[in-house]
Amino acid sequence: MIVDQRQMQAVLALPGDRRFLHFVKVVADRQEAWGLYQDGWALAATDDGVPVFPLWPAREYAEACAVGAWVDYSPRGIKLDDITTQLLPRLNEDGVLPGIFMTTKDKALTPTIGELLESIEAELKKY
Repeated sequence: MIVDQRQMQAVLALPGDRRFLHFVKVVADRQEAWGLYQDGWALAATDDGVPVFPLWPAREYAEACAVGAWVDYSPRGIKLDDITTQLLPRLNEDGVLPGIFMTTKDKALTPTIGELLESIEAELKKY
């Protein structure tokens, strides 16, 4: 599914908590999220230096954030099953937070691994 410019602008204008809810719904529906990749996954950090693994609900949002230090990175899809069974457990082991739906203007929300899994599982129960 392609995100058109009007929808993209509307979603990007949402506050962080609403973007988080949008992320969870879209990822549960499409069974994938997106990261940025170039010889390794793009990482960010919280203000106090905790590493963050950025995730977006669609290719277009990830692509829009491929600027600055990430200008040479490309969007890469990650299947939801891989996120829940491989990525999130690995991030937990490595002390990396998931970074949900960063924009070029706003930092990502950084829920705990448990909070993200719980939100995704609750959304999947609606299907």
